Amino acid sequence: MGIGKASFRMIRLLTREFEVPVPMADAWRLLARVQEWPRWARHIRRVDVTPAGEVGPDSSGCIRLRNGIRSTFRMREFQAGKNWKWVGPFLWLTIHYDHQFDAVGPSRTRLRWVVDAEGFGAKVFGRFFAAVYSKNLDKAIPAFIAYIGQMNRGGGR
Repeated sequence: MGIGKASFRMIRLLTREFEVPVPMADAWRLLARVQEWPRWARHIRRVDVTPAGEVGPDSSGCIRLRNGIRSTFRMREFQAGKNWKWVGPFLWLTIHYDHQFDAVGPSRTRLRWVVDAEGFGAKVFGRFFAAVYSKNLDKAIPAFIAYIGQMNRGGGR
């Protein structure tokens, strides 16, 4: 390693895995509408995504949290129907958010959300980030599952 250059390894901050009672295409469609996340993720005030609509390979945007923090993201990896990974800054860290989809059967989908970090202080500040984000996910995941149930019963658009 040269003088003045630092090498930071990626570390896993958290993984959440759960199943939803819909086919994979429906789970993808419902989660890919990121502007609607505030309906079930109460810690989010608003999501702006460009281009508008479902996320795609060229998506970027800003998630505005209820506590006033803004989190920007840019798509890093996109495999339609399988996963998308976007990346955004937090302090001097780079956070990687991977949204993965696996069919469990014809009418069930396993979702896996993986969050990694890299950058100076990732082990220390990453733990802090993961602790806060984990609490948000603990509330958002059951709310997302309930939201899917509501959409299945015809309560959605």
